Amino acid sequence: MRCEIRSRAGQVLAKGRLILHKGDNGELRLDLETEGGRLLQGGLIGPEGDMAAASEVLFRQFFQVWGMSDLTLNVTVG
Repeated sequence: MRCEIRSRAGQVLAKGRLILHKGDNGELRLDLETEGGRLLQGGLIGPEGDMAAASEVLFRQFFQVWGMSDLTLNVTVG
């Protein structure tokens, strides 16, 4: 899935794609890989496919990288 990270003011901070990485134990992690080659690791996806906790971890990574809260992740499927 293609995506953009936008600031509260609408500035595009990064473009990239959401990806799932499979760990050695078979668990899935929600990550974001930017067009610039940076990999931001999200959390593990729950056993029932719930991505709430995984996305919370990913958004904490956004804060660490860009130093801002209230960022928006726009996803384009297709």
